[in-house]
Amino acid sequence: MLYSEKVMDHFRNPRNVGEIADADGVGEVGNAKCGDIMKMYLKIEDGIIVDVKFETFGCGSAIATSSMATELIKGKQVDEALSLTNQAVVEALDGLPAHKIHCSVLAEEAVRAAIKDYYDKNGIAYEPEQFCSGDCSCCHEHDHHGE
Repeated sequence: MLYSEKVMDHFRNPRNVGEIADADGVGEVGNAKCGDIMKMYLKIEDGIIVDVKFETFGCGSAIATSSMATELIKGKQVDEALSLTNQAVVEALDGLPAHKIHCSVLAEEAVRAAIKDYYDKNGIAYEPEQFCSGDCSCCHEHDHHGE
């Protein structure tokens, strides 16, 4: 089987789908090559992500990675959520096919974009490097993933 049970479960029964009308942070990212778009909404109280929702337009892997990413950051400190890696998302899903790894990168970027929005809205200082692993679209207009 190409996809793990966990990937199929999060695709069929995605967690935290929808939007948060009064979100404290919203991040939207997309991958022009595959057409996937992810939007992540965060509700933050006292530095803790108390609620998170997502809307994803994309393939099953994009939906599954979005769902798993929300599960991994819910209830966590903002700075802890910021350290979420696409590798952690892939591992939590028991793996992804190589050609779908970019979906997990998109999930990581969506989380970062939402946190960056929260920081910007609240005047919280941050280092731009916190939001860039060097291969993401947050600091570069062009794509360095080499898909």
